[in-house]
Amino acid sequence: MSPADSNPRPDGPVRGRPRSEAVERSIIEGVIRLLEDGVPLAELSIERIARTAGVGKATIYRRWSGKEELFVDVVRAAEPPDPELPGTSVRDDLVTLLEQLRRRGLMTRSSVLLHNVIAQMKRSPKIWDAYHANVVEPRRRKQHEILRRGQENGELRTDIDVDVMNDMVFGPMLVRAVMRPDAELPEGLAEQMADAVLEGLRPVSSPTP
Repeated sequence: MSPADSNPRPDGPVRGRPRSEAVERSIIEGVIRLLEDGVPLAELSIERIARTAGVGKATIYRRWSGKEELFVDVVRAAEPPDPELPGTSVRDDLVTLLEQLRRRGLMTRSSVLLHNVIAQMKRSPKIWDAYHANVVEPRRRKQHEILRRGQENGELRTDIDVDVMNDMVFGPMLVRAVMRPDAELPEGLAEQMADAVLEGLRPVSSPTP
């Protein structure tokens, strides 16, 4: 199964003819082939991508507004897919998202392609901004929704700002997975981190008079 098969692009506004998953897959895989051949992002033109994928430039522009949007989908296809949340408790949902970050860290370390592409994206403000807006921010909103739900149903304290709480929960895994490439990411780390942080985020019982 190709990366594009495992992590399909979310549906969006249809421009022109209906989308063809096979065509989109061939375009994304064409970009991946070029990147694997060592072609830098900065040198990937729509014309070259179209030629590699065996499609016309208009076919690409009907699906993506430009290179930035296309590259975001290429990276999204190479990353682990966003997981389905169990929804049974705040802890279970947080463990699921932390586990995704752990697996993404492992994949980034083991995949030369993903590591190089992310590094190149950071050097291109337009591409990095597009990735942040279309991938990072939606994931962060989902994290905030879980934490707000926990505050509303009494699982979490309400005296801590949700944004601060979000950093407390996910910051340690991000530091270990991204900022410390030498740090181990063993199985069970997501559960360990979630339990340790949630211990301090549970509501404090009122003292007995």
